[in-house]
Amino acid sequence: MVAAAVVLPPGYENPAIRDSKKLSPAQRERLFPAIVIDATAYAVARATPEEIDELNILRASLLAMRRAVAALAVSADFLYVDGTWPVPCGLPQEALVRGDSRCLSVAAASILAKVARDRMMREYDLLYPGYGLSSHKGYPTPEHLSAIRRLGPSPIHRRTFRGVLA
Repeated sequence: MVAAAVVLPPGYENPAIRDSKKLSPAQRERLFPAIVIDATAYAVARATPEEIDELNILRASLLAMRRAVAALAVSADFLYVDGTWPVPCGLPQEALVRGDSRCLSVAAASILAKVARDRMMREYDLLYPGYGLSSHKGYPTPEHLSAIRRLGPSPIHRRTFRGVLA
């Protein structure tokens, strides 16, 4: 689970930054350095597979978000959060359903998180060959589930995820 937080300068505009799910991996990769350079502050954080198994996916997502906010080089005074749940960090905030299509800083954070996760999956593909992690990025595609049945779960697979343990 990877999350990011981005603080953009007041009045910042970049029409290329939008819902990360509507961008190709190549478009997200091209936007990554622009966001990093233009942002007042940014941070990327994660929750481990073990934390996801222990906490559940929602709580682990909120943990990763809290870590990203805490890692910002400047203190945020307000958060826009993608989703329906607030980040447990004591800051005033607004949860936005489909936030990455409604708020530029949420869209920028989503792009950073997706690029970081994709890069991480490519690295894991080298460490754990045979699972196809660089192609499906860890999502439960038929090919991925077949590889888990054939090879067993790797150290990065969540044990509580349906399909990992039969």
